[in-house]
Amino acid sequence: MSFRALAPRALRAANTASSIAARRFASTDTAVAAPMLANIERRWEGMPPQEQAELYMALRDRMRVDWHEMTLAEKKAAYWISFGPHGPRAETPKGEGWKQFREVTKYLLITGTMSKEWQEMTNEYAKKEKLNPIYGISSEGYKGKGFVQSD
Repeated sequence: MSFRALAPRALRAANTASSIAARRFASTDTAVAAPMLANIERRWEGMPPQEQAELYMALRDRMRVDWHEMTLAEKKAAYWISFGPHGPRAETPKGEGWKQFREVTKYLLITGTMSKEWQEMTNEYAKKEKLNPIYGISSEGYKGKGFVQSD
């Protein structure tokens, strides 16, 4: 047989297979109950994980059919569960940015280890403990500033 004779058969077979699969999903999947979807935005965080999983699985199965057959509530719930501001996408609590700014500032500006006295004491400690005796501050004839960085 030639290619021209095989192509229509292959297309008919693929078309038939997809229509059978669509009918199978459409016949087994029914609409998710409206009370389960009501106020899902407010209820989602408070729902037990088992109930969240069941609702997600029901919507996932429901999304396999043509989206035109889904109700508006199902579409909204499916979108909100997939992309809504909950879990890792939740908004940060109010004042979180200021808290982080305050902590970073505390550790950058109020540190005592950057003072010249502290650095000189670190030099004395390094000499006493003989840190890096070959090339460093404890070596013979060392002429560097050691740990002192401020003038």
